[in-house]
Amino acid sequence: MATSASSPVAAARAAAFAHASATGVTHGDTLRAKDVMTDPDGKSHVRFVRTHRGLPVLGGDMVVHLGKRGEYLGVTRAADHVVEPSTVEAELTPEQAERKAEAVAKGDAGTARLVVDARDGAVALAYQVLVMDSDTTEAGGSSTVVVDARTGRIRSNTPNTDEFISPSLAATLRERGESATPRTGTAAGAATGLSGLASAAAGRYPATATGSGSSLFAGKVALTTTRTARTSYVLKDPTRWNTETRDAKGQELESFARGKAFTDGDNKWGTGTTSARTSAAVDAQYGIAQTLDFYKKTFGRKGIKNNSAGARGMVHFGNKVGNAFWDSTCGCMLYGDGDGRVFKKPLVVLDVTGHELTHGVVDATAALEPTRVDDDGNQYGEAGALNESLADVFGSNVEFSANNPKNPPNYLVGEKLGLAQKFLRRLDHPSLDVLEETIDYWSPAAYDTEVHAGSGVSSHAFYLLAEGSGRKTINGVTYDSPTYDGSRVTGIGRTKATAVFYRALTRYMVSTTDFHDARKATLKAAADMYGANSAEYKAVGSAWAAVNVTAANTPAAGR
Repeated sequence: MATSASSPVAAARAAAFAHASATGVTHGDTLRAKDVMTDPDGKSHVRFVRTHRGLPVLGGDMVVHLGKRGEYLGVTRAADHVVEPSTVEAELTPEQAERKAEAVAKGDAGTARLVVDARDGAVALAYQVLVMDSDTTEAGGSSTVVVDARTGRIRSNTPNTDEFISPSLAATLRERGESATPRTGTAAGAATGLSGLASAAAGRYPATATGSGSSLFAGKVALTTTRTARTSYVLKDPTRWNTETRDAKGQELESFARGKAFTDGDNKWGTGTTSARTSAAVDAQYGIAQTLDFYKKTFGRKGIKNNSAGARGMVHFGNKVGNAFWDSTCGCMLYGDGDGRVFKKPLVVLDVTGHELTHGVVDATAALEPTRVDDDGNQYGEAGALNESLADVFGSNVEFSANNPKNPPNYLVGEKLGLAQKFLRRLDHPSLDVLEETIDYWSPAAYDTEVHAGSGVSSHAFYLLAEGSGRKTINGVTYDSPTYDGSRVTGIGRTKATAVFYRALTRYMVSTTDFHDARKATLKAAADMYGANSAEYKAVGSAWAAVNVTAANTPAAGR
């Protein structure tokens, strides 16, 4: 939580029940605080997850907003209906639900637990089952299956990993016969990136130490490590809450404790080539540290969950895995070495790490979820697309924060992967990504667009808010951002735009937030920060209108 104070939580919980007509809470509901954000002016925003008669409610999350004296100001809620199933008596047994979950996710089911599924405008009693070693996820990850407790219908089957490379993109690259051929290696020069501390007095271990790393993609970088003996170091950063990268040893591990720690005798890590297993670890540890630094120095966020805990990563994940993941089960980053066919190098570039760790930040806050997942594992829906977009937005910001000359910052995503189109996605003109067929503007079809393709709507809005429309060159990259209606948008600068989107995520977004909800969330954030009559507030509205997201074309509730 952002604060340990109990009074905002108690006040927000009481306000939620006192204003039940607005918040939707009902008899039998219990609210558990997931996060508390307190503003400089004393206002609080308390994020709750809900149980109903002791059963967890999927899609029952909300944020209650309080004034500086604890008075109720409003609510942002995921479910816009009363969360009360017609029965809490299941017709299926837990064992029957587990067998159905195993059949659909093709893995090993854990214990089924009863829940209330309040997603998609409906309310039903259901079983939630965690399925490990699922063949419906890449590299045998885990999946969460929700089974209707009365009919046995599969309500959802959702992977617990956020993949950087979607199944549809991988299939497109294979069909085109295209492979990613990134340039790797370390050019000569001074180490950049991390400001480590000198080692403690000899003989006093463990101690903080400053080492150097020869990375695959980021040049030579400084690494803050842990010295455990006179000639023994571990790739663990005590200045960043013991953030650590380990070796998955080619196994499909979802347990960080089973990874092998990287150790070294002289605190010089990697060779800049894939022949050394530590080279990929250098990129991962550097990228994780840079992402943590971006969130801390920009927003004061202390770790992915804002709980002063380190981040974790494992490289060499699985056998010939051409992907990188945020894994919510592991609570860590997982990096494959490439499949040897399409992706021939480890996916450890800086903006991939920034993107994937941002999924962790989203998990800890709004927990945006896809509307559906198809049989191939592709995810669809606006909330999921917004999740991918925020990961691109803040992942790009990690590059700007690091400002590494070997990895120049820009509004491109995956530009160092070695793809023929020179990037995977771009924020200024998303549809230039022909591989994923990313969209520039909202239309009703966005509701059921694959999430990476759909991410272009809000990514484009962010770029327009930051930099404005039209042609410009930044750090040697030329951008030319169009608008839906030909309007001209004047940007407010990347710093302000990023602050608006972060505040919107952490205060005004919930698990079901779509693009029109995101417009409202960013307008509220801009009003909080700059005033409802400010140029910044007006620019937010203009940026969303320029991607065809307006108050006038807001879809009806329930679509």
